[in-house]
Amino acid sequence: MLPSICEPELSLPTDASTLQSLVLELLGTLQEKDRRIDQLSSQLDVLKRHLFGRRSEQLDPNQLGLDLGEFSVPEIAGAAEPESEEPASESGRRGHGRRRLPDHLPRHRVEYDVPESARTCGECQHSLVPIGEEVSEQLEYVPASFFVRQQVRLKYACPHCQGNVVIGAAAAQPIDKGLPGPGLMAHVLTSKYADHLPLNRLEGIFARHGVELTRSTLCDWVAAGARLLRPVVDVMKQGVLASRKIHTDDTPVPVLDKSREVTRTGRLWVYLGDADHEGVVFDYTPDRSRDGPQSFLAGYKGYLQADAYAGYDCIYAGQEVIEVACWAHARRKFFDAMKSDARRSQIALGFIRRLYEVEKRARDLEAASRCALRQSESGPVLTQLKAWLDDQSRSVPPKSPMGLAISYARSQWIALTRYLEDGILDIDNNAAERALRRVAIGRKNWMFAGSDEGGRRAAIIYSLVASCARLKINPYDYLRDVLERLPTHSPDALAELTPQAWKLSRSRVAAQAA
Repeated sequence: MLPSICEPELSLPTDASTLQSLVLELLGTLQEKDRRIDQLSSQLDVLKRHLFGRRSEQLDPNQLGLDLGEFSVPEIAGAAEPESEEPASESGRRGHGRRRLPDHLPRHRVEYDVPESARTCGECQHSLVPIGEEVSEQLEYVPASFFVRQQVRLKYACPHCQGNVVIGAAAAQPIDKGLPGPGLMAHVLTSKYADHLPLNRLEGIFARHGVELTRSTLCDWVAAGARLLRPVVDVMKQGVLASRKIHTDDTPVPVLDKSREVTRTGRLWVYLGDADHEGVVFDYTPDRSRDGPQSFLAGYKGYLQADAYAGYDCIYAGQEVIEVACWAHARRKFFDAMKSDARRSQIALGFIRRLYEVEKRARDLEAASRCALRQSESGPVLTQLKAWLDDQSRSVPPKSPMGLAISYARSQWIALTRYLEDGILDIDNNAAERALRRVAIGRKNWMFAGSDEGGRRAAIIYSLVASCARLKINPYDYLRDVLERLPTHSPDALAELTPQAWKLSRSRVAAQAA
């Protein structure tokens, strides 16, 4: 038989007060473990939703109309109605027919005539006469094609004198004595930074057209284009810094480092100007230290709308830059707490939903009218929400998902309510997040930047592409024209080549032609 293994007897104190203290200590330990498990479960749910779930934070409007006691959120008339993108018909139904093809596209007419033998009436034998035509349209596509532009410099010489030869001056090119014309360079930059195509894919696309261009060659062209366009972005930066408000945000970028076996994380920061300075300027930094935004925003005076990143605190400390927080960030924290505390989450989200309902009606108003509407309708809602947050902070565990959401909103309250002060301000920082979305999409394709210098080049081209998107102009048309003009353009007139000035100039030319 195997010998029995006896556990040592557990000795407990006999004093009642000591036992009570021990039990209370054990209960506290168990409660702390339960709290930690709930916290980790909530973080896991957020991560799983971020990776695999639906990214939308939209809730069923009926949930926000539930009876939630003293802090019930009343239903807002018409809030559940989706915004229509197309005008409804007289019957109230949205049309589902094929949309008319754009008028600016050229039309190539292909006629299908009736055979000569069928143009005679079968009853009276008279010849049929044309009475009209039936036209249907089909969208067609011709693949892009290369062509060779020959730079021909005509030469003249005197038939009587030796050595007296003159030759026509060639136009300056984006790359001196280089292979690509401005159109091809614009196509490469647009494909990589607007359409998110890595250079190796472009290499394959060009090969299908019978043009062999290596990835290293294309990379050199991108570098040359960024060097040429950098002065234009510098002018755009000055315009953004002259704005009354700036939106900013950042996103990570994996960067190759020869001294390491894995990539390290750099940062792309975006800065959006106001309506008078509609530039979108990106900046690259090797890390996320406060030195990046502090250097970019040196000398700026005005509103800065951003998240609660501590690196901005030194910028706000000078009193010349006024902090504006983002209600989308605050809302996201309450949404993430939905699983662990649905009742409080619904109340908080209901209040925030009422704030956004006011913003829908304020969207098309002038700044002064927008400010007045917010103060009259959003102000009381914010007062109620603040009272609710203060009340709940006394009973909600501070490290729970709901406690963290409440703590974030209360600590950021002054900055969260600052948008009531001026009609030019936005309720959230979604404009900056939308501008960064192009980086997130591109990152899934090109995977990483080759170096810090590659990150800086990306910041230059992204600035121009994102500004074109904000101004609703074709980035290829803009880049082609600017790359053609830059080699001979006066450095003192670079402001004429910013996307905002370029669009205004084109609009004037079109108006004069009309």
